Amino acid sequence: MNALSKSDPVALKQRLAGLNAGQRALLARRLGEEKSKAASRGESRVIPRAQPLRMEEHPRVAVYPASRGQQRMWFLHHYAPGSPVYCSPSAFHLVGPLNVAWLEAAFGAVIQRHDMLRTTFAMENGELFQRVAVSSAFQLRQINLEAIPADIRKASAERCLAEESCRPFDLAAGPLFRPVLIRLQPTEHVLLLVLHHIISDGWSRSNFYRELAAAYQTLASGRPATVRKLPVQFADYSAWQEDWLEGGALKTQTAYWKTKLAGEPEPLELPSDRARPATESFRGGRCSRRLDPQLTTALKTRAQEEGATLFMILLAAFKTLLHRYTGHDDLIVGVPIANRQRVEVEGLIGFFANTLVMRTTFPYDFTFRELLRSVKQTALEAYANQDMPFERLVELLHVRRDASRTPLFQASFAIQDYPAVTFRLPGTETSPWFVTARTSKFDFSMTLERSAEGWTAVAEYSTDLFDADRVERMLEHWRVILENVVANPIQRVSEIPLLTAAERQQILVEWNRTERDYPRDKCLHHLFEEQVERTPDAVAVVFEDQRLTYRQLNVRATQLGHYLRSLGVGPEMLVGICVERSLELLVGILGILKAGGAYVPLDPTYPAERTRFVLEDARVPVLLTLQQLRADLGAEIPSCTIVCLDTDWETIAEAPTETPHSGVGPQNLAYVIYTSGSTGKPKGVAIEHHSPVTLVHWAQEIFSPEECIGVLFGTSICFDLSVFEMFVPLSRGGKIILAENALQLPDLPASGEVTLVNTVPSAINELMRRQVLPSSVRTVCLAGEPLVVELVKQVYQFPSVRKVYDLYGPTEAATYSTSALRRVNGPRTIGRPFANTQVYLLDQNEQPVPVGLPGQIYIGGDGLARGYLNRPELTA
Repeated sequence: MNALSKSDPVALKQRLAGLNAGQRALLARRLGEEKSKAASRGESRVIPRAQPLRMEEHPRVAVYPASRGQQRMWFLHHYAPGSPVYCSPSAFHLVGPLNVAWLEAAFGAVIQRHDMLRTTFAMENGELFQRVAVSSAFQLRQINLEAIPADIRKASAERCLAEESCRPFDLAAGPLFRPVLIRLQPTEHVLLLVLHHIISDGWSRSNFYRELAAAYQTLASGRPATVRKLPVQFADYSAWQEDWLEGGALKTQTAYWKTKLAGEPEPLELPSDRARPATESFRGGRCSRRLDPQLTTALKTRAQEEGATLFMILLAAFKTLLHRYTGHDDLIVGVPIANRQRVEVEGLIGFFANTLVMRTTFPYDFTFRELLRSVKQTALEAYANQDMPFERLVELLHVRRDASRTPLFQASFAIQDYPAVTFRLPGTETSPWFVTARTSKFDFSMTLERSAEGWTAVAEYSTDLFDADRVERMLEHWRVILENVVANPIQRVSEIPLLTAAERQQILVEWNRTERDYPRDKCLHHLFEEQVERTPDAVAVVFEDQRLTYRQLNVRATQLGHYLRSLGVGPEMLVGICVERSLELLVGILGILKAGGAYVPLDPTYPAERTRFVLEDARVPVLLTLQQLRADLGAEIPSCTIVCLDTDWETIAEAPTETPHSGVGPQNLAYVIYTSGSTGKPKGVAIEHHSPVTLVHWAQEIFSPEECIGVLFGTSICFDLSVFEMFVPLSRGGKIILAENALQLPDLPASGEVTLVNTVPSAINELMRRQVLPSSVRTVCLAGEPLVVELVKQVYQFPSVRKVYDLYGPTEAATYSTSALRRVNGPRTIGRPFANTQVYLLDQNEQPVPVGLPGQIYIGGDGLARGYLNRPELTA
């Protein structure tokens, strides 16, 4: 008989208390519907009763077919036979006189009452069966720790509990539960009970402890622990379930789930600390956070106002967390349920639990209120179709199998919907003893557990993927979401804050406190001129077998500066330079800067179409080149003054050698570098002098003079890495060693003088492959492409290499904005912002994202470009 049809009000109250949140909501909805229908027919009191269950006791035999849930559990057990993931441990601390004989007898009574505790499993002819022994000899295992020193006794008990909790079961030999009594002193014990999930679930554990305590109480009162026969056993439920699945009742639910789960979404990929292994190990960890009672009360009130339940609003917030962490707009979350709607099975020990699959889509402009309505509707539908075993659902949907993750969903959410475990033995003070969980069934799951102190959110996570601090932050962000939806349920889901106040302060302020003194009154060429004063006779630049000292380079650049001044070049004037790799290239760039102009680099190896575009867009009045290139440029050159640094040098060399006074300042343009144009037409990025001065000064703090003795200049001047390669050594007294590209390094006459290489990862990877990195190289700076861990390890295998830097920055931020000194086994990171630079990771609503989440990089500080040349609409 259905419990709700009983006339006993106490029984009815108990039955209603056993319903979970979703079931109560479903019941309320159905009662409301029936009441409305009755009213429309002029009736007021008649509500049809549910159909009787027709679950009957079957003749007792030794062998029964396994249930669908047990079949899946058997498969999972053998899939990872040594894993304790499906071992469910719990423990109690007992203080006071304990009669071990009574406790052992009480266990015997419970074992004899429940067939599941005498059951083992065997595969025969491709079918799994459960074998029930008529009786089972039981002896309580005891571990005596009294001889252990008192100060380490508790730690010894913890080790015992951990070892016993993780010891695997043999499903064929049994028993499939393991009680262990640990004696700390004559009147102090710890009782551990480990149950395999194939014979139990959370509700079963409550039943076990309740009956164990009742049997002990009976023995303590001087009466024998009589074994009362159960009306049905788990095998009867298994037979009923199989009959139901084979009957017509399944069709409606099958149709619902096939429709609801059509078109399986992409698997959930939460940001992780490690790459996903090819095969999941089920190793796990656990974090918990108690909910503030005031917040819980507010959530209940908000849920009622929205016509939902506490479970529904908590689940909606959990899905919000997953959505914001992953950006997935189609999410599936597993929701475990007790699956004990039938009163006959409430007192049984067995694996009844089922998992409902709840799917939610997120339109871009979804408010939380709209999300909650969607979650509510999905939950009501799922509970109305909850008889479908998860195992059967996986089969029906032909879910793709992947050894690295669970099918259909990778995250679960639950509210503890089974009776709380209570355990009291007469004469003892009994309290729960927490057993550390070291397993996780899913990537990430959250369970709300209720106690006398209130609700606690417990997160279980895969340690293959996540570190504990990441999961701790996730729990905090979920709490922040809850606080915000209570205050304002009409916020867009995409705009609900995630960060705590402390995190916002850390991310936006503390991590961006990068202010450093630097020569704010200097221009880029001033740094070179100061170095000329310090080391005039040191070698400044090497090209093939040619060398120039600082003094010689400065004289030539100064003469060119005066010559350009005579042509009208001054501050804010753009001067093009299209010169092959040569000494003239450095002379040309420095000469333009000394004249007060800004150089516009043109690479003679680039396509003519790009050169034409840049010249037309920049509208340069003066172009520096070489005679042989002038002929090649031909019609590409618009009307402008052309200076050939080779054939015109005789005239240029007549200019003075004193530093010209151009009037240029830190806020004037230093250069304009055009982007690649991969997403459209190239854009000219206009950089003022203070920006690269910031870069150079930062480099002076990071790189020692010894590291800058010889810097390879192998990057095209059209690529902003070239700014680093030219001006960092020229401000440190080092020499620039010119090359057509980084791959030419081993063939250079001066290759043995190179101490620092600044290039892209693909180039250094090729040098690694050829094993031709010179032994003089001490420091390797890599930028422009993602830097993988394996390449870092390869570079460090060269004995001479001491440091590998990962540098990041767009052209719009004067070459580099962040730096990371990568270690051999260190994490993959682009590091932190360097001096006088701020870096923020923001979401699509320009709000800061939590640590460890992807976001769009926003850069601020003194290194920023003025803007895009002649493109004010893009600069804004």
